[in-house]
Amino acid sequence: MIFATNVNKRFGKLKALDNVSFTCNKGQTISLIGPNGSGKTTIIKCLLGMVVPDSGFITFNDRNIIHDWKYRRHIGYMPQTGRFPDNMTIAQVFDMMKDIRREDTATFDEDLATAFQLNRIMDKRMRTLSGGTRQKVSAALAFLFNPDVLILDEPTAGLDPVSSEMLKDKIRKEKQKGKLILITSHILSELDDMVSEVIYLQEGKLLFHKSLDQLKKDTGEEKLVRAIARIMQANK
Repeated sequence: MIFATNVNKRFGKLKALDNVSFTCNKGQTISLIGPNGSGKTTIIKCLLGMVVPDSGFITFNDRNIIHDWKYRRHIGYMPQTGRFPDNMTIAQVFDMMKDIRREDTATFDEDLATAFQLNRIMDKRMRTLSGGTRQKVSAALAFLFNPDVLILDEPTAGLDPVSSEMLKDKIRKEKQKGKLILITSHILSELDDMVSEVIYLQEGKLLFHKSLDQLKKDTGEEKLVRAIARIMQANK
């Protein structure tokens, strides 16, 4: 579904991505892991077409994304920090996104908006919202158009424990539908029962792409956080 082939990206003297290649298929829930500055955000922006690689290429359903921007309509994206027009209400943000996408209203997935009870505060302006409520809006928008692919960047950051569990339950449900889901998170303990694959980046290079089962087998650890800790210690 998504193929990254020999992707390189440099920002000045910093080589953010160094010949990165991987494959992501339907039905996989992949955790994109690595230390700060490892290239996670850059590769996500490349997948979204927000950053153009210096060399190499990315395909979505066998088409080079540089020549087919419409692929983005199949992706739901939740950024680490959502930015919205301050003067708009939550309702106006949702209406704006629906108007831009021009999707059939029958396809809307408003489960998260309902679970988060956003319907009770739709008249509130974005500038008045707490960071956690902004995260709820971002999450609800990512799932709204029932996309084939979900890219979630630190999705539970800033959420209270109950809302975090609601979001994780939603991710598990989408996983069961056979969607491709990519998740970045520094809270590795919450990924064990969600992800099937792990992509690990370090200093812009792909260190490995393995199934979670294979990673546990290779490290002799049962928990993802301990498996990654063992690998990081071995690569110091």
